[in-house]
Amino acid sequence: MVLSKAEYYAIIRDNTKVILEDIVWESASNSTARFRANVDSDEKYPIFINGWFSPLSGKLSYAIIHRGVGRIYGLDLGADHYNPDGESVGEKHKNYWTPGSKDKWAYVPTEITETWDQPAAVWNQFCKEANLRHSGTIRDPDIQRGMSL
Repeated sequence: MVLSKAEYYAIIRDNTKVILEDIVWESASNSTARFRANVDSDEKYPIFINGWFSPLSGKLSYAIIHRGVGRIYGLDLGADHYNPDGESVGEKHKNYWTPGSKDKWAYVPTEITETWDQPAAVWNQFCKEANLRHSGTIRDPDIQRGMSL
């Protein structure tokens, strides 16, 4: 499947996107936690959100995944990014979709002011910027001896 730029912008700008459930982090390894949440909308876009957190490496990521094409939008904290033209974007960046390049391009988001070690606070900022309403709860993951509580 091919996702056009117009379709991408329609998804991102749609303010009917909502996650109705609580987000529960699950242990993915001894030092990481992740979640997957379904996204509903009036348009019934085939999308969901993945979250990933690693306190040992100092990284946090939230990504909108389109079931037909993969990751179309994402926030990464703690991992350097280089755009296809070689420009260094830095450790705090948002990847966005472009036909032909998928999610390879990124920019520095000024509206994300929280740090990688505050996953719930970053989540709230990410949702606001992505026109996504979360009517459930989210807490920071508590990773102890490989377990997310």
